[in-house]
Amino acid sequence: MNAAADLPDGRKRPALGVLLREWRAARRMSQLDLALECGLSARHLGFVETGKAQASRESIARIADALAVPLRERNALLLAAGYAPHYAESALAAPPLDRMRQAIDLILHHQEPYPAFVITRHFDVLMANEAAQRVNGFVMEGRQSPHMNLLHQVFDPGDFRQVIVNWEDVARKFIRQLHEELVVTPSDTRARTLLDEILAYPGVPAAWRQRPIGAEPDPVLTMTFRSPAGPLRFFETITTFAAPRDVTLDELRIDCAFPADAHTAEVCARLAKG
Repeated sequence: MNAAADLPDGRKRPALGVLLREWRAARRMSQLDLALECGLSARHLGFVETGKAQASRESIARIADALAVPLRERNALLLAAGYAPHYAESALAAPPLDRMRQAIDLILHHQEPYPAFVITRHFDVLMANEAAQRVNGFVMEGRQSPHMNLLHQVFDPGDFRQVIVNWEDVARKFIRQLHEELVVTPSDTRARTLLDEILAYPGVPAAWRQRPIGAEPDPVLTMTFRSPAGPLRFFETITTFAAPRDVTLDELRIDCAFPADAHTAEVCARLAKG
């Protein structure tokens, strides 16, 4: 089967030139700038974008490097040019990712008694440590979330949104992240669909359809939860894999929450003791 066949849902696969122009616009690079950056002639690059010339696999790799294209979208460029994908996409439980999964398990374990989650770039929650389950159950007073997506949990009025004290600040941060994802990955239809879904929840400002402007008021945003023991305040750090060669690893984020005050640390320690 031709590697450049239509998409599974019947839609036509975008042409290589269309994708390259989208990526250049996202990176604010002219055709000449990109040609100089990846060592190609501007004339040849122009012919590739208009479909008058065929790009080699090596040329596509150099263009993708110059544009800092994520691995999933690199595969899309190759498919659009008629080549087979270069980067595998393995399930996190697959044998090739055994060592990486052990590293993730180690991070989750050592984050105790504080929450840690493994999420995709689209905020789907893949794993969580026991501390995350304890704290979530505590602030939600035993109610289970109907969602496995962090953004839906934050924006759904019937989910964690009801216990987030500074919800508007937190929601604005996530909206900004999603808009930035669309800026740097313009062909990401999943991110656009996700943005539409969370904007459809009640009480979400219509202005957030555009990227929120203005700097964050604090260097690090603290998320504050309402709980039976009083407010619990956390800040987060994000861990990613360096130079991944698999699409799954390229899109993984390990989100570790740390207590922002002594009271929150004490409550987490008490919950860990049962």
